Amino acid sequence: MRDPSGGGVPRQERYADFLEAKLQHTDGDGITVTDLPNWLYPFQADLVEWALRRGRSAIFADCGMGKTPMQLAWADAVVQHTGKPALVVAPLAVTAQTVREATKFGIDAEVSRDGSVPASVTVTNYERLHEFDTSRFGGVVCDESSAIKAFDGTTRATVTEFLRTHRFRLLCTATAAPNDYIELGTSSEALGELGYTDMLSRWFTNRQRTAAQRGWGQQAEWRFKGHAEIPFWRWVASWARALRRPSDLGYHDDGYELPPLEYRRTVINADATEVGRLFDLPANGVREVRSEQRRTVEERCQAAAEALADADSAVAWCQTNAESDRLEQLLGAVQVSGSEPTSSKEGKLEAFTRGDIPILVTKPSIGAWGLNWQHCNRMTYFPSYSYEQLYQATRRLWRYGQQHPVTVDLITTDGGLGMLEAVEKKAEKAEEMFSRLVACMRDAQQVDRDNNYPQQAEVPAWLKEAN
Repeated sequence: MRDPSGGGVPRQERYADFLEAKLQHTDGDGITVTDLPNWLYPFQADLVEWALRRGRSAIFADCGMGKTPMQLAWADAVVQHTGKPALVVAPLAVTAQTVREATKFGIDAEVSRDGSVPASVTVTNYERLHEFDTSRFGGVVCDESSAIKAFDGTTRATVTEFLRTHRFRLLCTATAAPNDYIELGTSSEALGELGYTDMLSRWFTNRQRTAAQRGWGQQAEWRFKGHAEIPFWRWVASWARALRRPSDLGYHDDGYELPPLEYRRTVINADATEVGRLFDLPANGVREVRSEQRRTVEERCQAAAEALADADSAVAWCQTNAESDRLEQLLGAVQVSGSEPTSSKEGKLEAFTRGDIPILVTKPSIGAWGLNWQHCNRMTYFPSYSYEQLYQATRRLWRYGQQHPVTVDLITTDGGLGMLEAVEKKAEKAEEMFSRLVACMRDAQQVDRDNNYPQQAEVPAWLKEAN
């Protein structure tokens, strides 16, 4: 049967083409590489060897554990095996940082902003991925892959589609958001494993089964089914490896000690009442908290300026344009805003990395992923409900290689204290998630693929007779 609207093409054939366009490349394993570069630490070499052997994988390695050297070694091995270049996709300004690391290690890498392929390891940022032809590359690395969810739907779809046909894919991030199971499902789908909806239906149930049972704008709350938690983390450990410190892989932690970290809280009282009210009520809900924050922009920005008055180098993180504009004025700082051209944002972030800009004002969604700012040890932060944003923003400064104690000034309102409590709970869940992943990862490492079992077992009599 032919469909008149299909240009004479049978409907079945057009549907088959539709399905073909959705298929993931999942055939074949990776490659076995034993001669990895000697500039990798032993625990890094273990992770790279595992990722290459699997072909499609994720490395959840904490900040400062060497994700850039690992992904460069992985990409170089893929280039040697496939004879085609590899593409590293990274957040803004991390591209130049990646190329500097590659030069240090003797790997041919260059930044491309127009879809060209100037080197065997080509580096670009997520906003420019649509310029590239996926068929030209033998493998793809998504650096700081947890940042993908901060992009709009079009960019996320572009990333997933770009990866879909590749045998070699690597996702690298410091940590997936705790209890953000959809994010883990999105990573799984990008690697050709279960899609996030299939993942949710297999291991989770929704606390509020229908939209009517949730408040307006409230997201679904997922919890594990029955005894599904351990099988779930085992499944994640089949395609991902988690690492907070070398000892998670059985190595010593020598040389991986972090300097002291101090969180200082400043709570601002809202002097002005909300429009239409004679007196203020406690800010318990999201709407009330946001109203309180809007009414205290000046006071909070003044507090941030006072906190950084004696800082030689610092980052002032903000959440809104009103906050960033006022902080720029008070601090005499350089602002990186979302409305700027990509090249301008890259240039300013790179200048701060070099130390050419003393005080930087920006939002976590712009500059909180992937950049190494060990030269700076002071920051202010206006909290939100996002644990990951606070974690990533802090880890730009508080990371291995930092030589000084790091001070984080958290400036909020009375209502905002509830946000900080929520973030602290998420931090506990993140630690629990990492512990689950590490435990399942260790179980997987104990499997002897050569069947060289050290213990002997008694063979049942009936089995002896059968043989």
